[in-house]
Amino acid sequence: MKILNVYRSQPDETVQKLVEIVNRDREVDTFDLTVDSPDYDNLVDKIFEADQTICWW
Repeated sequence: MKILNVYRSQPDETVQKLVEIVNRDREVDTFDLTVDSPDYDNLVDKIFEADQTICWW
């Protein structure tokens, strides 16, 4: 199973721990929305490639 983690803000310690637990034994990809100009076309591609997408605030 491939999981895409989308970050809306920089993850704090709690989020990092949760991400670690959720990602265990799975193929993982990430996308960071905190950059100046996110590549939304790339995000859409990654969403369709992933089996599951999780947005972290």
